[in-house]
Amino acid sequence: MRAMLLEAPGAPLRLTDVPCPHPNADHVLIRVQACGVCRTDLHVCDGELPSPKLPLILGHEIVGTVVATGEAVESPKPGDRVGVPWLGWTCGTCSYCLAGRENLCDRARFTGYQIDGGYAEYAVADHRFVFHIPACYSDAEAAPLLCAGLIGYRSLRMAGDASRLGLYGFGAAAHIIAQVARHQGRQVFAFTKPGDTEGQEFARSLGAVWAGGSDLSPPNPLDAAILFAPVGNLVPQALRMVARGGTVVCAGIHMSDIPSFPYHLLWGERSVRSVANLTRQDGEEFLAVAPQVPVRTEVETFALESADEALVRLRSGRIRGAAVLVPKHRTA
Repeated sequence: MRAMLLEAPGAPLRLTDVPCPHPNADHVLIRVQACGVCRTDLHVCDGELPSPKLPLILGHEIVGTVVATGEAVESPKPGDRVGVPWLGWTCGTCSYCLAGRENLCDRARFTGYQIDGGYAEYAVADHRFVFHIPACYSDAEAAPLLCAGLIGYRSLRMAGDASRLGLYGFGAAAHIIAQVARHQGRQVFAFTKPGDTEGQEFARSLGAVWAGGSDLSPPNPLDAAILFAPVGNLVPQALRMVARGGTVVCAGIHMSDIPSFPYHLLWGERSVRSVANLTRQDGEEFLAVAPQVPVRTEVETFALESADEALVRLRSGRIRGAAVLVPKHRTA
C-alpha cells in the first residue's frame, strides 16, 4: 500500500510503498477513505511529543471501511464504516482504567504516534477502540469529528455549565464545538489571531455572538474559556477574561511554556485545567450528539501525497475548518 512515512522529527513525510498490515486476533483492517490532519500531527512531526514510533504513519482521525477482522472480533464486521480516534489501546486493569478514566492510563497507546495511523491506504486498529460513524456524514466530513470533535467535546464538558464561553483559536475543534455550545444555549465568544478578520467572520457565521483578536477583551466577562491554540501566553490572558469562579481549559496535548503571572489573576476561585486524550465514552456520547445539533464540519481535502502541504498550511493558519486527506486507491 502507499503511505506517507515520518522517518525523523523535522523531516518531510515520504510517500512510499509499504506492506499492507494484517489484523491480529483483536484487530480490524480498515480501507482508509479519509484521514483528518490534526495539530497533534504537527507536534509529532516537529519533535514536540517525545519518542514516537519511527518510522511512523501519522493520522488519528481515520474514517474507512472494515475489510477484514481478526478471529476474536465479532463487531465491527467487514463492510462496516468505522472511525479510529487518537486513543488506540489501554491496559484495562490499572486504577485509571477501572475508574472510567482510561484517558489517563499509563500504558495507553495512541494512533498515529505509537501505532501506525491513517496517512495511508489501509490501517489496522483494535476493534474495541473504533466507532461506528453516523450515516449523515460523508467520509471527509466525519474525519474531524474523531479528534477535533472528541477532544473539543471533552473540553466543553470540563468547562462545566458556563453560559458565556470563550474559544481561543478558531480552527477545527472550535468550529465544531461552537456549534455544540450554541445548541446547548451557550453564548460563544471567539478569539483568533489579531487581525484575522476572515476567521472572525467564520466564527460569527457559526453563531458566535462576538469575535475578535486574542489581544482584545469581550464585551462581557466569560464564565469559562477553552484554549485550542497551543500558546502558553494565552493562559494568563484568558484568566483576565473569566469572572470569579471561572475555568480556563487547556485543550492541547502540547503547549508552549506558560509565563509567570500575578496571583490575583487566579484568585477568586478561578481554575486552570488540562484535557488529556479522550475516553471511549466521550466518543460514543459525542457521535450521538453531533447529528442532533446537527454539527456541520467544514473541510478542505488533500490527496494523500499532499500531506506535507496540508501540514504546512495548518501550521500557518491557512486552513478554514479542518484539513482532510483522501487517499486515491489504486485497486478496488
